[in-house]
Amino acid sequence: MKTGIVFHELYLWHHTGNHADYIPYGFPVEPLHHSESPDTKRRIKNLMDVSGLYNKLTAISPRNATKDEILLFHTDNHYEHIKSLNGSITTDAGISAPTGIGSFDIALLSAGGVLEAIDHVIDGKVDNAYALVRPPGHHAMPNKAMGFCIFGNAAIAGKHALKNKGLSKIAFVDWDVHHGNGTQTAFYEDSDALTISIHQDRNFPTNSGLINETGEGKGSGYNINIPLPPGSGVGAYEAAFDRVVIPALEAYKPELIIVPSGFDGGAGDPIGRQMMTSEGFISLTEKLMQSADQICDGKILMTHEGGYSAATVPFFAHSVIETLAQENMGITDPFQKIIGNLGQQELQPHQDSLIKEAEKLIKNIK
Repeated sequence: MKTGIVFHELYLWHHTGNHADYIPYGFPVEPLHHSESPDTKRRIKNLMDVSGLYNKLTAISPRNATKDEILLFHTDNHYEHIKSLNGSITTDAGISAPTGIGSFDIALLSAGGVLEAIDHVIDGKVDNAYALVRPPGHHAMPNKAMGFCIFGNAAIAGKHALKNKGLSKIAFVDWDVHHGNGTQTAFYEDSDALTISIHQDRNFPTNSGLINETGEGKGSGYNINIPLPPGSGVGAYEAAFDRVVIPALEAYKPELIIVPSGFDGGAGDPIGRQMMTSEGFISLTEKLMQSADQICDGKILMTHEGGYSAATVPFFAHSVIETLAQENMGITDPFQKIIGNLGQQELQPHQDSLIKEAEKLIKNIK
């Protein structure tokens, strides 16, 4: 198995400034660190270096996305607005989307890294890939930055695959704890992309990701939201995959699966309230890989999104990338025994009821 990895030191230089989690500081809020800091991404890379996993992967060098590539999803006004802020000390580029000096350039490198990764997967240079990029992208809207996201990395890559790489059907499986509203918007009226988001109900944005958002026009039936209740554990996520995600993929039969990969669904995340574990993320990855092997020759691209617990996220990500690469580096997640034994990790009746409603959406896929 050949697994690609995208990473660049500059991803860690995107500066989100001082906040208190995601709230701007100012009396009575004492300055702290922004939730979307370099810490988790740096520690993912560090753990892969220490374990030896990084050397088992195929390095994919990122590049800056071109303006035309950004405009596959975004408006010219949005591109020029972000560009105009490139020399500014930390400012909010949209809705809770801080940028600093050089952030425009780094955002282009982030989107370009995902583009390089998708090209490598489609062209058969690697079997699958993980793009460890920053800033993230799945909340970015066509005309505005949002939710820590500047450009829609996954959406841009998907548009590129359809327009420039000869693909006719792709699928997204977003397991970030927050709704993938930007990616949903990118393909909401299209049937050439199946967009699935499994997230905490109305966490962010609070007015999107509802189960009745199923697409419009030609895209009607090709958008599936699984808004799991807060407190959902591995049992709920596995049931959602077994009963909704995998059957939907099998019905749609995409040529490529893109996973906006956030680890803020893990237990202990400061801005998520779910209870996923390393073993849980391994299980979901294995399910996707088995399905991809049957549907699209194993072609999976994962692109990094959220995850804000600097202690636990590196172990979640290491487990997923290790699974993609079919390697075993002998790393045991020290948090697994603790969070894996939290109460109600098993599927609960109210979670089961929601998943039953989501199961009904599969019949809309033609």
